[in-house]
Amino acid sequence: MMNPSLKNLCKVIPGTIIEGKWHHNRYTIIKELGFGANGIVYLARHNNKQVALKMSDNGMSITSEVNVLKSFAKVQGSALGPSLLDVDDWERPGKKVSFYAMEFIKGPDFLAFLQQKGPDWTGVMILQLLADLQLLHENGWVFGDLKPDNLIVTGPPARIRCIDVGGTTMQGRSIKEFTEFFDRGYWGLGSRKAEPSYDLFAVGMIMVNTAYPKRFTKKSGGLNEIMEKVKQSRELRIYEKVIYKSLAGKYQSAMEMRSELLQVHQPAVEPKRSTRQQKTAPPKQTQSHTKANPARTNSNAASRQTRKGYNKNKRKSTALETVTIILIISLLYFFYIYSQIT
Repeated sequence: MMNPSLKNLCKVIPGTIIEGKWHHNRYTIIKELGFGANGIVYLARHNNKQVALKMSDNGMSITSEVNVLKSFAKVQGSALGPSLLDVDDWERPGKKVSFYAMEFIKGPDFLAFLQQKGPDWTGVMILQLLADLQLLHENGWVFGDLKPDNLIVTGPPARIRCIDVGGTTMQGRSIKEFTEFFDRGYWGLGSRKAEPSYDLFAVGMIMVNTAYPKRFTKKSGGLNEIMEKVKQSRELRIYEKVIYKSLAGKYQSAMEMRSELLQVHQPAVEPKRSTRQQKTAPPKQTQSHTKANPARTNSNAASRQTRKGYNKNKRKSTALETVTIILIISLLYFFYIYSQIT
C-alpha cells in the first residue's frame, strides 16, 4: 500500500507540466495510470509522443528501478520491460520529486486479453512469458511482483510485455514487493527469497487466475487447496501437471517449465493440422468417374481424328513438294543441254 503522504506529494492533475531540473525535458500529464508502494505512474505527452512517467519522493527507489530497466536493455532479443527514456528530478515549492520517463506500452492486460480471445490463448502467452523470464533469470534478476496486472499484451501479432519493475530483485536477496495471491510465502509453499522458482510459482498462480478472474481467498493454505481448484476447472485440467510442479517448486528453470508446457500443446496442435490437410487435399479420381464423363470421351475422340487428318495432309504436302523439286531440276538440266548444243 502506498504511503498517503507520498501519494499526496506525487499527485498532480491532468494538464500539469513536469519539467526536469537537469535535462529540462517537459512532460504534460494526461491521466493517472496506477500507483504502487513507491510511486505513481502517469500517462504523459512529450514531443507529441505518449510516454509513461513514474514519480516518487524516494530517490533510492527510482534509482533501483532505473538500474533494472538499464539491465533489461542489455538483454538482446527480449521485451522484458519498457524502454527507459529519461531520468530527472522535478522541483515543486519546497519539495523535490524524482521521476523517470519510459516507453508507454499500450494494450489490454493479460486477463482482459484472454477474455477477448478465449482460454486457448493461455498456453501461447505463458510460453512467451517463460521465454522472457528465462532471459531475466540468466541475467541475475527475479521479477518478484509477477501478476496479470503487470502483464500487457501488445500487437498484432500478440506479444506479452512486462511492466512495473518495482518488485524486480537481484537473485539471492529478499523479494521487495509482492501480491499475496501470487506469493508462495502467503500460501505457505516457500520463502520470499529472490530465485527463479519464486517467479515460476507466480506463473502457476497466473494460470490459476485465468480460470478464477476474481481469485479466491485462502482457507488453510497449502498445495492441496490450490490444486483442488485446478481440478474443478475444465480449462486448467490440461495444465494440471505443469501447474502442480510450478507450485511445488519442482522446476529448476523457466525453460524447463516451458518445455513441459510445450509438450502439453503438441497433441492439441497435431490433429488440427491433420484435419486441415484432409480438407484441402484434392479428391482422388476414380475409374468409374472417368468413364461416366461423355464430354471428356468425345473430346478425346475428336482429338484423335484431328491428329489423323493432320498426318494425312502432311503426307500429301510432302509428295507435292517432291514432284515440284524434280520438275525444277529437270527443266534446269534441259536448259543446260540445250545451251551446250547451240
